[in-house]
Amino acid sequence: MNTLLSAWSRHEAELRRWLMSRAPVKSEVDDLLQDVFLKTLKQGDRFDAIAQPRAWLFEITRNTLTDRMRVSRDSLPLPEGLDELPAPVEQTDPVDSLAQACLPRVLSELDPQDREAIELCDLQGMEQGDFARLKNLSLSAAKSRVQRARKRMRERMTTACQISFDDVGRIDDFVPRPPLSADVAAPNCEAQPGNNPACRKGAP
Repeated sequence: MNTLLSAWSRHEAELRRWLMSRAPVKSEVDDLLQDVFLKTLKQGDRFDAIAQPRAWLFEITRNTLTDRMRVSRDSLPLPEGLDELPAPVEQTDPVDSLAQACLPRVLSELDPQDREAIELCDLQGMEQGDFARLKNLSLSAAKSRVQRARKRMRERMTTACQISFDDVGRIDDFVPRPPLSADVAAPNCEAQPGNNPACRKGAP
């Protein structure tokens, strides 16, 4: 079964080269690639049903670059031969879906400002210009805030979920971190006022 992260690991370098050859501002390539990664994460388990992951990733990458360039008419061409690609070889992969297993928990542990930027701009699709107006920021300040939030989220996912890589740099395994339950997030201090450290006076 083709999983989201194994497909991303196989094609990330190729997507980066394609962006480097077409993006007018080379310094924005990492930011563009991060946008594509987050859009891919949003697919979750639905990604497994995509018959041609490589073609799908290139389509999302092209659309992301087109949006960034504010182009409404002529779209950028995909690499030759994508329409004739054979079905990818199925592989056994220990990663089922990092997005489903780790993303909700990692988001809950981010700084509120970072979490808000990710949820509004990446998960809900808010334009960064609208985000800037909502938060009374300049556009450059809003972009910087979103970019910092994305960087911290990826770093947090890598460390908190203990992601390991194989010899060629592909994701090999990770430790799932399900969302905190209501009982963990909000201890019942009335039932256990003295036994639970979180309920003691002065506890954070």
